Amino acid sequence: MDPRIGDLGPALLALEDRTVFRGVAFGAPVASGGDLVVNTSQTGYQEVCTDPSYAGQVVVMTYPLIGNYGRLPDDDQSIRPWLRGLVVANATAAVLEDARQLATLLRDHGIPAIAGVDTRALARHLRAGGSLRGLILEPGRLDPAEAVGRAVAVPRWEDQDFVGEVSPRAVEEIGEASEGVPLIAIVDFGLKRNIVRSLRRRGARVRVLPHTATAADVLATDVSGVVLSPGPGDPARLDGPVAMARAVVADGRPLLGICLGHQIVARAAGADTTRLRFGHHGANHPVQDVDTGLVQVTAQNHEVQVVGATLPATSGFHVSQVNLNDGSVEGLRHAELPIETVQYHPEGAPGPLDALAVFDRFVAAASAR
Repeated sequence: MDPRIGDLGPALLALEDRTVFRGVAFGAPVASGGDLVVNTSQTGYQEVCTDPSYAGQVVVMTYPLIGNYGRLPDDDQSIRPWLRGLVVANATAAVLEDARQLATLLRDHGIPAIAGVDTRALARHLRAGGSLRGLILEPGRLDPAEAVGRAVAVPRWEDQDFVGEVSPRAVEEIGEASEGVPLIAIVDFGLKRNIVRSLRRRGARVRVLPHTATAADVLATDVSGVVLSPGPGDPARLDGPVAMARAVVADGRPLLGICLGHQIVARAAGADTTRLRFGHHGANHPVQDVDTGLVQVTAQNHEVQVVGATLPATSGFHVSQVNLNDGSVEGLRHAELPIETVQYHPEGAPGPLDALAVFDRFVAAASAR
């Protein structure tokens, strides 16, 4: 622990399988828990902490030095951090100013964090046993039996409505209306700001809609294209958004689904989704485009996969991209309509830039409408 951060004393990380890790608290002095997920990125911890897709989860960073550079508020991906806790090996402080330290961001928003944990051993443990619930306890609460009992009581990920937690309540318009400028409607299931930036850089204006938006809201006459955003949780809980996506597909307007949005479109097309054993989280996942053979390095953050074998042949969709690590589905394309979905994050920042052409294709289709 870098002394400039100021440790809050010894703390425990307890898992539901009775495994306990000891460390030092450096986030908010509270207890919090959720499903543990492992992120292998070497950079981007600020973006990870403010990514709404991590709502309800405790993030384990395998890169051993977290805090090697300062936080820039403009790089936050949403209005606040959404994760339930952060686990690191070494908490470092590259800057002296409190406001630019990761620890300050977590403390200001009531998010606990623990350092001094062998995060690579923890990652191997999760790889062997699959996803587990965990709890970071308050500093000084060091009874392992109490810690395990509280970890077991953490609610299951599948039973919680995270989209309702992170989605906005009101519509937001970004950019001025102008002749020839396409308007993109984004349904916000847990939107990252860099998606809006990626569309704006390509000349589009944006209308951000809450997750409760109806098909009529999304398909307003002035809308040229629709984006279904990433977000947290299980798409099997989202019958309303799936029905809305089905209407958007039937309308035929350009549609881009990203991460959770990809899964929602797949379910609208008739495919099943299942939870992965331990999810994909990191900035180094190879994905191959089935149609072109191109291999891209991608940023990913998801717990659920689309089951390609369940995609109806009559849906008009085919599996367009696959993960080269495990063969899971990474994208869908429609044979006739300007519809594409990707499981990864083309807007990943910081991260690989290989997949930015996804936005080029989508904005081009919306502009041509």
